[in-house]
Amino acid sequence: MHEEFLLVTLANRLFGGLVASLAQPLGFHLDPAHAIPTHIVMSVVVFVIITALALAVKSKLSVENPGKLQIILEDVVGFLLGILNEYIGPKGAKYLPLIGTVGLFIFVANAMGKIPGLTSPTADINVTLGCAITVWVFYHAMGIREQGIVAYAKHFAVMPGAPLWIAPLVLIIELISHMSRVLSLSLRLFGNVFGEEMVVGIIGGIVPFVAPLPFMVLGVVTGSLQAFIFVMLTIIYLAAAVHTDHDHDEHNHEAEAHASA
Repeated sequence: MHEEFLLVTLANRLFGGLVASLAQPLGFHLDPAHAIPTHIVMSVVVFVIITALALAVKSKLSVENPGKLQIILEDVVGFLLGILNEYIGPKGAKYLPLIGTVGLFIFVANAMGKIPGLTSPTADINVTLGCAITVWVFYHAMGIREQGIVAYAKHFAVMPGAPLWIAPLVLIIELISHMSRVLSLSLRLFGNVFGEEMVVGIIGGIVPFVAPLPFMVLGVVTGSLQAFIFVMLTIIYLAAAVHTDHDHDEHNHEAEAHASA
């Protein structure tokens, strides 16, 4: 796991001195040769891959004759929209940019570790923790925007039908529950990706080239699954945060209308 990657070495040669000089006034004394860590460089590579993919699709967008890549991405977008509509309702589509971006970033980051000379940035806890904190801040912000800060905060302490005197206990339990979501999201993703890369690295060191291949194929499957789990948990947390009694009433009315039909 301490392998020196060519891209990381090149990035530090080009920008390590600048990063070290910028960090020094903040009290960080960095070695210019290692000022930029591996996970930062690999995250930038993921950004470049996704940007290139987006530009390639945009340049060939067609309604009449869509390419294979466009069809695949449209199916992915349709799949995510279906889940958002199922859990959140008609307004779920407006959360697609964050859901799609996080899911695509994690998917590409997980798969990138199978390319020689690269490693998965999600094998570093700093990256997965950053993704988890982003999701955590986002769904709380959306909950406050949808319900208002007073109504949203009320859900942390008041349970329907429960006496008010247990509100402090409910508040403590809810705060612990929401804080644990950051650990759950970050550690689950990090542990799976890091463990898979460790296994591939160990087996590749013993029997190179052939022996690691089955584990790399399995890693693609598990990496895709971990991206899906992260996205699903994000949608579930978001749905709970933006849910209002008005939405609940609308959902019941729609259900009654469908039943009557």
